[in-house]
Amino acid sequence: MMENGGFCSDYYNGESSDELVDISVVTVDFSEDVPPLDRDYSEGCCKGEWTHNSSPKLMDLLDETVPGIGTYEDFNTIDWVREKSKDRDRHREITNKSKQSMTALLFSINDAFSGWLLMLLIGLMSGALAGGIDIAAHWMTDLKEGVCLNGFWFNHEHCCWASNETTFQERDKCPQWRSWAELMVGVSEGASAYVVNYLMYVCWALFFACLAVTLVRAFAPYACGSGIPEIKTILSGFIIRGYLGKWTLIIKTITLVLAVSSGLSLGKEGPLVHVACCCANILCHFFTKYCRNEAKRREVLSAASAVGVSVAFGAPIGGVLFSLEEVSYYFPLKTLWRSFFAALVAAFTLRSINPFGNSRLVLFYVEFHTPWHLLELIPFVLLGIFGGLWGAFFIRANIAWCRRRKSTCLGHYPVVEVLVVTLVTALLAFPNEYTQMSSSELISELFNDCGLLDSSKLCNYTDNSKNGLGSLNASDGINSLADRVAGPGLYTAIWQLALALVFKALITVVTFGMKVPSGLFIPSMAVGAIAGRLLGVGMEQLAIYHHDWTVFRGWCSPGADCITPGLYAMVGAAACLGGVTRMTVSLVVIMFELTGGLEYIVPLMAAAMTSKWVSDALGRESIYEAHIRLNGYPFLEPKEEFRHQTLATDVMHPRRSDPPLSVLTQSGMTVEEVERLIADTTYSGFPVVISHQSQRLVGFVLRRDLVISLENARRHQEGIVSVSAVLFTECAPPSSPNGPPAVNLYSILDLSPFTVTVHTPMEIVVDIFRKLGLRQCLVTQNGRLLGIITKKDILKHMAQMANRDPDSILFN
Repeated sequence: MMENGGFCSDYYNGESSDELVDISVVTVDFSEDVPPLDRDYSEGCCKGEWTHNSSPKLMDLLDETVPGIGTYEDFNTIDWVREKSKDRDRHREITNKSKQSMTALLFSINDAFSGWLLMLLIGLMSGALAGGIDIAAHWMTDLKEGVCLNGFWFNHEHCCWASNETTFQERDKCPQWRSWAELMVGVSEGASAYVVNYLMYVCWALFFACLAVTLVRAFAPYACGSGIPEIKTILSGFIIRGYLGKWTLIIKTITLVLAVSSGLSLGKEGPLVHVACCCANILCHFFTKYCRNEAKRREVLSAASAVGVSVAFGAPIGGVLFSLEEVSYYFPLKTLWRSFFAALVAAFTLRSINPFGNSRLVLFYVEFHTPWHLLELIPFVLLGIFGGLWGAFFIRANIAWCRRRKSTCLGHYPVVEVLVVTLVTALLAFPNEYTQMSSSELISELFNDCGLLDSSKLCNYTDNSKNGLGSLNASDGINSLADRVAGPGLYTAIWQLALALVFKALITVVTFGMKVPSGLFIPSMAVGAIAGRLLGVGMEQLAIYHHDWTVFRGWCSPGADCITPGLYAMVGAAACLGGVTRMTVSLVVIMFELTGGLEYIVPLMAAAMTSKWVSDALGRESIYEAHIRLNGYPFLEPKEEFRHQTLATDVMHPRRSDPPLSVLTQSGMTVEEVERLIADTTYSGFPVVISHQSQRLVGFVLRRDLVISLENARRHQEGIVSVSAVLFTECAPPSSPNGPPAVNLYSILDLSPFTVTVHTPMEIVVDIFRKLGLRQCLVTQNGRLLGIITKKDILKHMAQMANRDPDSILFN
């Protein structure tokens, strides 16, 4: 007996016990617990001499497939066992037919190739959309500052490319690009110009944010947020209709550009995973193999998750590992190969579009040339500790804010919330050039390794030999790299970065989770990159002024360029991202693919592992798992251990004070009685027993299959009335010639439901649910049905054992 739609009480108008499944192709034999039974023929089981055709009036659903059987309602979980079995039967049938004719052989080849073709289409579509998002976001971000006279569709960088009047020191200034102050008041500097640019920056930010939240609220409410917590839940088998639909894809693509362009502290990397999964889900409808099988579709969605990260970071290998480590629940070897191929196609497509004009897949691609020293592992570990502390702080603060949003009137005014946060962000961000620029540009600036031709404040050093100020540019000569003593520009940049660090750390807490598309990768990396750059500059100046110290004497001699602040920024970015997401292997590979340097893997590994250890010590959940728990999604976290000494009888329903279990009998019930049972309960399935007296278990039938089958019988079979018998037997008992025909529902009966005994430890039951992905399991003793345990029962029990509110396991 399973309760219907367990996680949306408003939707189903009833308390539920849920029916959630994940993956299982394993058959476990519990025959030792249930001894062979002597059939009670007097209760209506068929005798050996009865045949299928003994009753000409019998409506047997074995001979035809009823439309709707095997499908699922919204906010339910798929039956992985049935889906995998259906796919095996389909594959076996195709293989057998392929030996009979050339047409069938060609169909078999097409069926085998369809998976790779689908991966190709997903890679092409996702790469093209990601390229368009990057180009549009870059242009609209620059639109807040000014417009290009040669064509309003050019962003700042592209506008100045063709100009012959651009100098290298002022490469971002050209006559073709005009700021809003120049267009409106005719001046580029001064108080009036500053005020006009300030107002236009704030107005454009509010316009973009308002348009984004309005589109999300009006057309696709599922297009908000990151999408990764929901993708993880969907990949575990849960169904959320419309979350991966065409309207969600269209609105998320448009509003993602608007949200990023508004200047909010969010990124596009997480939402790109959602966009790629939407593309995969839509394309699956063109392939029968994946359209009609929810388990096969989830294999495709796992590959699409890898595609999303591949186009977000230009890291195809890191994308595959991200899908495997972070989001996928079921990841067979075949999915690994196809994920790799799809990520490759997507990266190639994005590279062909070249959205940033630098022949790279990301805006902040860098290459470092100075090797790191063993003693630098100490500051790298310190960055890992900072990343772990930041991750734990962010998760707790963000979850507290989101819980407050849900429980107060703040949640009733999403448009107002977005506009207020955008207004505060724009007002505080504009005065500081490091918060005024987009987060991707900030990370690119922080990752940059200062060279001779850089004009950034972060590269403003003083040449000791000249005892004067000068940035590292070509006019200073090669030797100006020798002693990089901080100049006034660098000191200004340091305190601006310190303010930017505090601003980013706080504003990201309230931004993530609003009703606009919002990713967390880029803001987390920005916080870590700022902290890393500050530490790197500090280490660099310490080595210059105290090169005679023992720690520097052996490897950092006077005049040597031994510290790379950009490397510290990269390590800090990895540490903070790891602290928030708890990623390790995939994180290191993504960062390695960003920089293209094998020699920096060890610093990244040290920072990532330290960050994970520190953040795990302060809280076991990543930000995505915390949001899954906050939203009440039916997700059994594979990493969480169950260490309590309870038994199956402590969790199963019914309890001693509960009414008896609602069951169906193998025979002896009428259509009216079955329909009344369905109407009076909200359960999503019913155990089938031989009789109410014996309670010997026969099988399990799903509510949806039962309803569809009875409606089909009434519609297509003459003579079916309320007093018609309902049978769950393989063959029909003799019926009265004058009586109404019977309805045989044996074909929808699951004859091998998973069972445990009352004495099975819950530690084993939880492990079985988690690893086999069960929808429910029945509790028996010597073959007699005693109760049922559903996935929601397990989630409630685990919450109760962890001193949390068990009623929080309620999808809304």
